Amino acid sequence: MAQINLKGLRKSFGSVEVIHGIDLEIRKGEFMVFVGPSGCGKSTLLRLIAGLEEISEGDLEFDEKRVNNDVPAKRGIAMVFQSYALYPHMSVYDNMAFGMKLAKSNPGEIKERVHNAAKMLQIDHLMDRKPKQLSGGQRQRVAIGRAIVRDPRVFLFDEPLSNLDAALRVATRLEIAKLHQNMKNVTMIYVTHDQVEAMTLADRICVLRDGLVEQVGTPDELYEKPASVFVAGFIGSPKMNLLQGAFSHDFDCTTVGIRPEHIEIQTDGAAKWRGKVVHTENLGSDSFIFVDIGHSEPVIVRQIGSHRIPVGTEIGISPIDQHIHRFDENDQIIG
Repeated sequence: MAQINLKGLRKSFGSVEVIHGIDLEIRKGEFMVFVGPSGCGKSTLLRLIAGLEEISEGDLEFDEKRVNNDVPAKRGIAMVFQSYALYPHMSVYDNMAFGMKLAKSNPGEIKERVHNAAKMLQIDHLMDRKPKQLSGGQRQRVAIGRAIVRDPRVFLFDEPLSNLDAALRVATRLEIAKLHQNMKNVTMIYVTHDQVEAMTLADRICVLRDGLVEQVGTPDELYEKPASVFVAGFIGSPKMNLLQGAFSHDFDCTTVGIRPEHIEIQTDGAAKWRGKVVHTENLGSDSFIFVDIGHSEPVIVRQIGSHRIPVGTEIGISPIDQHIHRFDENDQIIG
């Protein structure tokens, strides 16, 4: 495993700077997830760590050794792409063994590592098949297996689940979580725009915005203590309710935030806000009730279980005081 330090890292493409000076410590053996909207720089940052892009300014260190000029093969990394990048004419076994064969590794060691990785990923029965005979989830597991057999210090994932359907995403996400548990000696960095993946996989999450780090923390820290309006709105599904104007002035702030599960429906006349139900989503285990209280967007209220409130019904709602988030005019957390 390796500890990775990014010190003032910058990347420009011509006159356009896309990474604006990032300082970040990625600890040995941890699962770090880079998350953010499209165009925030997360994949570029991963490619800088991999050595697939040249660093414009700053230092990249593996175990306190500067690796800016080291080629990817010397960094001890393995990378899994969203496109699988498998050789169509090769069997699963040959795809997984290819890197070790290029390195002229011992045939016995190659065989052992390939079969151990295949067994870990539950694809050992597919060794003789070609990629076209596999499902999308199986292909992605082959790509992961190919990376495992290289015995890397650092594992890099670039949106590996984005080409899979919803059910396969969940199943493969579970496989990656198991992989992290079974490979404690490898530092893992995972890029995604899907905050559910980030919340369920990460030891820590780095939220990126416009080529800068917005916040770094555990999933719980980001969910419970977002440092900015951006993080508050990005982390969580459905997102945090964010209200301005007269609604926030009542709480002595520019923006007040409250998560859907921290709003109560009240029928005793003491509700903080009143409004009409404009939409409901009943998911069985949860219900989301959208209430128009006169803000620019409806307030989302999350209720456990099935709650069917007819559209047009007027209801009262109140935020739970201890779960209110207050943000200033710069969109930063207050207190």
